[in-house]
Amino acid sequence: MDKLDALGFVAGTLTTLAFIPQVYKTWKTGSTEDISLAWLVLFVTGMVLWLAYGFLIGATPVIVANAVTLLLVGIMLAVKLKGGSKNRVP
Repeated sequence: MDKLDALGFVAGTLTTLAFIPQVYKTWKTGSTEDISLAWLVLFVTGMVLWLAYGFLIGATPVIVANAVTLLLVGIMLAVKLKGGSKNRVP
């Protein structure tokens, strides 16, 4: 792995890990009251585009970081859409 890929993996890991506390809280409480649906939709769309970009340029750090982030933010979006702002996860 070259230095640029290593830098990409570190950056991707840190930005992806930043979502874990919010996803955990959202999953545990089921509440998405304070999370904007517009933000979630825009963010998920951006993650899909970053993932496509990563595949098109063959950048493994971009692919891995954005695939994991897409999964995490996708969980929050699913909870938000499933039951509204005061949804409770079973």
